[in-house]
Amino acid sequence: MQRRDLQTELAFAHRLADAAGAVILPYFRHAPDVENKASAEFDPVTAADRAAEQAMRDLILAERPQDGVLGEEFPLHESRNGWSWTLDPIDGTRGFIAGTPTWCVLIALTYESRPVLGVIDQPHTGERFSGHDARAHLELHGSQRDLAVSGTRSISDAILATTDPYLFEGREAEAFSALRRGVRLTRFGMDAYAYALLAAGGIDLVVESGLGPHDIHALVPVVRGAGGIITDWQGGDDFATGRLVAAASRELHAAALGKLAL
Repeated sequence: MQRRDLQTELAFAHRLADAAGAVILPYFRHAPDVENKASAEFDPVTAADRAAEQAMRDLILAERPQDGVLGEEFPLHESRNGWSWTLDPIDGTRGFIAGTPTWCVLIALTYESRPVLGVIDQPHTGERFSGHDARAHLELHGSQRDLAVSGTRSISDAILATTDPYLFEGREAEAFSALRRGVRLTRFGMDAYAYALLAAGGIDLVVESGLGPHDIHALVPVVRGAGGIITDWQGGDDFATGRLVAAASRELHAAALGKLAL
């Protein structure tokens, strides 16, 4: 791997998050215009999504011109050096337009498609979760603290989260339902914020399907940096499947995979 100083890259990622947040916040809870990107279902995008991604892209192209950019709203900018930035300007646009404070800005630095550094930023609450080099931190109101998962081991003690149970279909839905029936508590509707709460020791287990690279890359360094386990449903790193399991311990992760076996 071509070496990079990840502290320098983290500082740059913070600048990207600052730029995105500055663009997004004036739209939040001010009834932004909403466009539906899909024909058969509701897949919303707002001016805030596009403006925030453009602001981050402009910084990357100005200061990291050899790096690639993989974003949700604009075409791929190919990397010339193996390094790329994965951007999701508003993960949880449905929540954003509803006024809930669980949407996030997702920023990841990858090398040859492998996540190396991740930032999960919630500009409205001021929470910024970051992870790299097997460490994770929360920055809030000028202070910083280390993140650590809860360590919960059994399904019966676990707090489970997923964005929407109706996104699962067929055998996926059956597997998720079997898992949900065994946990202590289930929460819905938090999108990427659920993974941040897992890293912070609140939620114990997150299970999702139908995700894209822009949804996933930033989550991996944060969860792993806090001591959590995050894989696909087979326990590997094939995130192209769009299926994700994040857990607060190896024991809980293994038990969840057993329930999710298709």
